[in-house]
Amino acid sequence: MTQSATAIEPADYRRVLGHYPTGVAAITSTDADGAPLVLVVGTFTSVSLDPPLVGFLPTTTSASWQAIAATGQFAVNVLGSDQAALCGQLAGRGDKFAGVKYTLSEGGLPLLADALITIEADISATLPAGDHDFVLGAVRRMNVAREGDPLLFHRGNYGGFAAL
Repeated sequence: MTQSATAIEPADYRRVLGHYPTGVAAITSTDADGAPLVLVVGTFTSVSLDPPLVGFLPTTTSASWQAIAATGQFAVNVLGSDQAALCGQLAGRGDKFAGVKYTLSEGGLPLLADALITIEADISATLPAGDHDFVLGAVRRMNVAREGDPLLFHRGNYGGFAAL
């Protein structure tokens, strides 16, 4: 089925694009009082090698994104396939960090204890992209924290990677 851009229904858009798997990352920062902030995204990507840039696309109406944007910096915590429950907690409401183990980086960013990789970045640009923002981050530090398969989101479900 093909449709013109003017006839795309949101439900069709989600259904079709849901066939493309995405990784799951928790974007973290701290507010002015030092309290941890988090936003779960499935739109994290590498952008540039020189200079090292990463990006993610939060919805413009996200209160979590607005709070993180105000800090000027963020950490990317790529979740493992064994962290679906943690993902649900971090994406939920209320005290998202209740019982969650994390450390603060030298730059004061929350790094989740069992994330596969962590990347610390400064917000270098925020570009409007429809009902989302495209956030570019200048990478300061990065680390492979542990080996494992990434948590993936595909057709409305969480899962892991299976090698062929």
